Amino acid sequence: MPTFSLSITFTFLTIFTLPCVADSVGVNWGTMASHPLPPPKVVELLKSNKINKVKLFDANPYVLQALSGSNIGVTVGIPNNSLRNLNSSIKAANSWVHDNVTRYVSSGGSNARIEYVAVGDEPFLKSYGEQFQPFTIGAAMNIQAALKKAHLDKKVKVVVPCSFDNFESGSNLSSEVHFRPDLNKTMIELLTFLNKHGSPFFVTISPFLTLQTKNMSLDFSLFKETARSHNFSHKTYKNSFDLSYDTVVAVLSKAGFPDIDIVVAKIGWPTDGAANATSNLAEIFMKGLMTHLHSNLGTPLKPRHPPLETYIFSLFDEDERSIDSGKFERHWGLFTFDGQAKYHVDLGQGSVSLVNAQNVEYLSSRWCVVNNNKDMFNASANALEACSNADCTALSPGGSCFNISWPTNISYAFNSYYQEHNQSAESCDFEGLGLITTVDPSNDRCRFRIEINTSHAKFYRVYYFHWMISLITTLLASLVG
Repeated sequence: MPTFSLSITFTFLTIFTLPCVADSVGVNWGTMASHPLPPPKVVELLKSNKINKVKLFDANPYVLQALSGSNIGVTVGIPNNSLRNLNSSIKAANSWVHDNVTRYVSSGGSNARIEYVAVGDEPFLKSYGEQFQPFTIGAAMNIQAALKKAHLDKKVKVVVPCSFDNFESGSNLSSEVHFRPDLNKTMIELLTFLNKHGSPFFVTISPFLTLQTKNMSLDFSLFKETARSHNFSHKTYKNSFDLSYDTVVAVLSKAGFPDIDIVVAKIGWPTDGAANATSNLAEIFMKGLMTHLHSNLGTPLKPRHPPLETYIFSLFDEDERSIDSGKFERHWGLFTFDGQAKYHVDLGQGSVSLVNAQNVEYLSSRWCVVNNNKDMFNASANALEACSNADCTALSPGGSCFNISWPTNISYAFNSYYQEHNQSAESCDFEGLGLITTVDPSNDRCRFRIEINTSHAKFYRVYYFHWMISLITTLLASLVG
């Protein structure tokens, strides 16, 4: 066969054997927000942006109901605090699968397309110690058995999302990285379980966090062609993502699982709350990541073998996320809390412009600001009190509101508290220092938010009630199991 013909054949086979990037990129949909968008509106947003996969951190019935019939691939999550019960009782696992999987995949034409059950969320984090580690594998095994009993084990895979801090290195060479000594036995058990059932390895990769803790340049984290290359394990790396991904590959290979599929469970770039956490840098990072995934080049250790799937972290900003790791933790969203795109990026669906959420219902156009005509003696103390009960992370060094002057920063704190508490008149008191205004105090960089009106979400409360009943049923089953 002529060389030209061989080339055409190779190209043809390559095109049709590589995964479609649009089908392999999804988003994490977290709900740790004081005033979340109603799930039906979120599903509209996902469909408008042709986002075909979503990873959840729980199995909220209202969310799953909204996703039913959408044909969006779903990963449902089991919170870490449920692992002990699911580990100790197969009856509890059967109840959980019945209530949170079977119910939604067996409802005819309006079923939810559940693809994975994520057992825990990074349960082996170093900061957790052994709080969840002893129960995770047993819980996964019981969920697997429950899926098999429900005849869903071929359709729904069990996974355990892992943190990058599960790996440890005594040097800078990626080939010398290994599992943390306290985790080695558990990780081998996990990989054996995943391999047996054909499940992928879910892992978080965070170039932003690596930038904070390692000797890596910003350009290296952002896929910049001008970045200085790093040579590790006899390979040359041009970006932080490839280096992190191959760290995972190297450890899995060393453990005896070189061919297990890898899913990047979380990856993203925050836009506020810290230095280098900006919408501009997030856009550069996301465009670099998408271009890299589109190329199907893979990594030095896995050429032409990109991740099986990649889930962007996150869909929205969440004002109730823990900020123990940094104020930026509440600002990972592709979209603001109310579903407005922060920047433009092609997620693989052929559109460079993200579509905003439509017809969002807000509270009234009112803000709480400091009354300059009052004695300002206790203004700072009141602002600190407000921020202890509301989200003021944008005021942090490097944040979008860090440079606003006094007393505008006091007003920002007052308004955050006021909106958090649904604009109740008493929430803008602050010992007489608060003043309700209809004049928007925002500027080009610093947005004084108006919260989403969630008072209409009566159906959410109904489904939440049913979710609580399901949780109680699972707990009771574990006690008698």
